Amino acid sequence: MLTSKQMDLQYITDASGKKTAVVLPIEKFQELMEDLADLAIAAERYTEPTVSHASVVAELKRDGLLYN
Repeated sequence: MLTSKQMDLQYITDASGKKTAVVLPIEKFQELMEDLADLAIAAERYTEPTVSHASVVAELKRDGLLYN
């Protein structure tokens, strides 16, 4: 997990010093949006049946896409 310092965040505060908003570099924002999209896809696919690693490896070998 990244800390706010690692993300180079800046805070906007009200007159009493309470944090009301955050500013972050566009690159970090884009990374967060990608992560959010990935999580949404994972959540949508949560109920799909799983396939074992061994089955995937066997299929790749059968299709000539993976060699011993």
